[in-house]
Amino acid sequence: MTTGPALIERSDSVSPAVDARLTRLLERTADRRRIHHVNLAMVGGDGDHWSGAAGSADSHGTPLRPDTPFFIASITKRFIITLVLQAHERGELHLDAPITTYLPAWVTDGLHVQRGQDHTAQITLRHLASHTSGLPDHFEKPRQGRSLFEELEAGNDRAWTFEDVVRMAKVDHRPHFAPQDLSAGRQKARYSDTGFQLLIRTVETVTGRTYAQLLAERIIAPLGLEHTWLPEQTEPLTTTSPPSALFAKDRSLDLPRMIASCNDLMSTTQDLLRFQRALLAGQPFEDPATVTLLTERANLLRDAFPLRYGLGTMTFKVGRLNAPGTRPMTLVGHSGSTGTWLFHCPELDLHLVGTIDQADGRTLPFRLMVRMLRAWAR
Repeated sequence: MTTGPALIERSDSVSPAVDARLTRLLERTADRRRIHHVNLAMVGGDGDHWSGAAGSADSHGTPLRPDTPFFIASITKRFIITLVLQAHERGELHLDAPITTYLPAWVTDGLHVQRGQDHTAQITLRHLASHTSGLPDHFEKPRQGRSLFEELEAGNDRAWTFEDVVRMAKVDHRPHFAPQDLSAGRQKARYSDTGFQLLIRTVETVTGRTYAQLLAERIIAPLGLEHTWLPEQTEPLTTTSPPSALFAKDRSLDLPRMIASCNDLMSTTQDLLRFQRALLAGQPFEDPATVTLLTERANLLRDAFPLRYGLGTMTFKVGRLNAPGTRPMTLVGHSGSTGTWLFHCPELDLHLVGTIDQADGRTLPFRLMVRMLRAWAR
């Protein structure tokens, strides 16, 4: 589809050759079939930066701009794990404590039952944060009916509560495996949004603060994230334009109840880059070394090869297998199911962020990031 000219913000420190390659990548991506728009940005450790947007922000033709906010989907897990590690530092919770220490019996009784045995008491917060608990993902296809992913792609707006998440885990889905032995050299890992909803409820319980309050008080305000907010619960710190729309191919989706139920944030590329640079520098923590817990190990995700997972952190190896002709590099961060990404490449000290705002956009960001790395480093 034709999107019109790209809107580009240039940095004087980016060479004309790099600018030209990234602009070409942006425009070619926006011209792909069934991609309505694309918004991406990069910043190096030396401050060199580039950002650009192409396409329409919504079905009315509003131009997408580099500062247009968007639904960040599971990038939010980086914010959630930050809250968990902050609480761990403060002694409000302990990563290796069983979830039964913090959550009431109505949540934990029968939460993880496999072959007639309830394994819930073996699940720790570290299990939840590393997707090694074996708990199902409430977005997956249930025993009967359509999955929440299918509902999203169909444009069927629906709301759910934490109580619904617990019920879905106990009734509509089955555990995938027993909670893993975290002292072993490797563990089974399978992605579970349910685990992160349990982490949210845990930090709320131990702090006596709501998730929205914790985000505002411990991350958003201290880091000056002026255009980041939790839909239907908080507002941005300053005047912010409306977020770009989600699409299912070329069809615009209006899903306010579903977006609010996900507990995921709205943000901008620049706010996300600010957050990630602060996070990797250890700024949200009392001890900057706490950030190393995010990547102390990385298990292969059984349902998302070749991604590996630490604590609220994805690792993606760029090499000859998935990117022929590219020198080996690493991407560390998180992506989201709606085609969002926020990663850091340590070999280049380069941060990458963006969105294509597609309901089924899980895979394209990784191909895009490989091309972004090539365009920057060639």
